[in-house]
Amino acid sequence: MTRLQAPPLHPKPEPEPKPESESEPAEPARTVQIPSTARDFAASTDEHDPPAEDTYVIEQRQVLVAPEQHGLRLDKVLVAMAPEFSRSHLQHLLGQGRVQVDGLQARVASRRLKVGQRVRLELAPTEESLAYVAQPIALEVLFEDEHLMVINKPAGLVVHPAPGNWSGTLLNGLLAHHAGAAALPRAGIVHRLDKDTSGVMMVGKTLAAVTALVRAIAARQVHRRYLALAHGVPQHPEFSVELPIGRDPRVRVRMAVVPVAAGGKAARTDVQCVGHDARHSALVCTLHSGRTHQIRVHLSASQLPLLADGLYGGKPALKLERQALHATLLCLNHPVNEQPLRFECLPPADFAGAWAVVTGASANASKAPRA
Repeated sequence: MTRLQAPPLHPKPEPEPKPESESEPAEPARTVQIPSTARDFAASTDEHDPPAEDTYVIEQRQVLVAPEQHGLRLDKVLVAMAPEFSRSHLQHLLGQGRVQVDGLQARVASRRLKVGQRVRLELAPTEESLAYVAQPIALEVLFEDEHLMVINKPAGLVVHPAPGNWSGTLLNGLLAHHAGAAALPRAGIVHRLDKDTSGVMMVGKTLAAVTALVRAIAARQVHRRYLALAHGVPQHPEFSVELPIGRDPRVRVRMAVVPVAAGGKAARTDVQCVGHDARHSALVCTLHSGRTHQIRVHLSASQLPLLADGLYGGKPALKLERQALHATLLCLNHPVNEQPLRFECLPPADFAGAWAVVTGASANASKAPRA
């Protein structure tokens, strides 16, 4: 089996300069809380939209600019008024029009204030704090008992709330699915699939199960296999990619091959080519670690980017508009009774159709070895 090794250490990028708002300490400010009444935050919300404004409390604060604050930037005064909130959230409130100076809406963070001016701030909750809301979501359940649930996650479903996807996630669906999820870390989610990756994943339903599953993953006692469609054809029918993975220092939304000395974490993916045409290959990938975007990074580093994975250089092809990756197999011992469990999940129609074009066979009839 051919094995790819890590590249030499590359130079670290220059540190980014701190924004102006972080270069000076904030001056103190006197605040007055103005009461606001609203219905309970747990009131009903639309399935994919953030809660309506009247379903949560908006605290309002105001301050008169003191002589020692004369000439300060507006964002400096806001930080002093609400030090428990992040600068980014306060900047977001500015953009939402939730800041007034002398009764007029203010949106420019760098605006210089004058002594005696009245600053009013509406402290709407952060999007993250609003994300942990039960929202009924249709889940394809492959297995469920009082401790464990295994689902077939569709492509397009975000697993955990994050910027740009604060609602309509698997976490929201789990909170609606069973009451115990609210008392569990991340509602019982112990591993993730990327938004556009489909397939089988497991969720703990009790704290004991979540703890056992996390330990099993760390001990590499959970076995996962993926089907992938990639641009190009590998030189060897079987090979292993063993390259450390870390955050891309230049593009922070990406992961990259990063030497351990620069913060990368060890990662290994075994790859088997089970079919190909002139330009594409059908691959079976077995994980020996669980780094973020691991298969996507390892295949891209092997000059085999996934179809339609624009983040890592893969162009759309074979009618696929989302990354061509499907979690097809999950093997584990039950987190409580330790019974061996095996779950297989066929890919959705878009992936299956592309797979058939490349291999001439359906994905469930591939030459992939059984665990």
